[in-house]
Amino acid sequence: MTETDMTPNRGFAPEQRAGALVEALPYIQRFRGAVVVVKYGGNAMTEPSLATTFAEDIVLLRSVGLKPVVVHGGGPQIGELLRRLGKETEFVDGLRVTDEETLDVARMVLVGKVGRDIVGSINVHGAYAVGLSGEDGGLITAAPRDKALGFVGDVVSVQPGIIEGLLAEDMIPVISTIGSDGAGQSYNINADTVAGALAGALGAEKIVYLTDVPGLLTDVDDMSSIVARADVADIEAMIIDGTISGGMIPKVRACIEAVTAGARSAHMLDGRIPHVLLLELFTDAGIGTMVTSGESS
Repeated sequence: MTETDMTPNRGFAPEQRAGALVEALPYIQRFRGAVVVVKYGGNAMTEPSLATTFAEDIVLLRSVGLKPVVVHGGGPQIGELLRRLGKETEFVDGLRVTDEETLDVARMVLVGKVGRDIVGSINVHGAYAVGLSGEDGGLITAAPRDKALGFVGDVVSVQPGIIEGLLAEDMIPVISTIGSDGAGQSYNINADTVAGALAGALGAEKIVYLTDVPGLLTDVDDMSSIVARADVADIEAMIIDGTISGGMIPKVRACIEAVTAGARSAHMLDGRIPHVLLLELFTDAGIGTMVTSGESS
């Protein structure tokens, strides 16, 4: 084998690779010690190559001094297991009606399968990740959203002490979005909602939502219509005038809720792009949409 055969070739000249590192340096210095909450789901979770690069990105964030927290969904995986069990799923306003049996399946999939897979993929690079449920340590107190939905919950409160303890030990918490009420009843909670509530409770520098779109689009049929930066007032105005509509509304609402709760900024990124986290956080141009409260930006 020649020296050329042994040298990794990523398609970039040495000066390009060096330039990328130099460009990243001020961002690494600026965000050292900052908490970054990442909501992980969709294609980024179900495509094996993207799952691998996601784990690499999370470990790199930790390695350069950031404090990543992963919050994951698992709707497609829950739906697949329910189908295999022959159980029909009913949706109301986009939310899965969750009876006791469906809740058991959701807990099994989120806590026992999806969460463990994410922890395992991160820990390939070192013993860094720890899997948690919102039920652990009283992390997430929940209440039913609507009787018609069964055991679908909303976040009532967050007690982030268990996460703060793990972050102080340079660990990477991986959170499954099951919460419980004071009587011990469990609820399945939307992962976007949990991520925003956790980001606020932790005073996160950033919360990143990995989605299936490039970011906030003023025209969903035109990928070039992305809005690179907006504040809450901008977004509310675009909702009112109809610029933002349909499936884009819950995505931007999640960002608004996160920055209103206390996160410094929220980012909508296309999780189908390899290493999208690094491109957004550590490059001058960024790649998605950043949402701020507007109060200090």
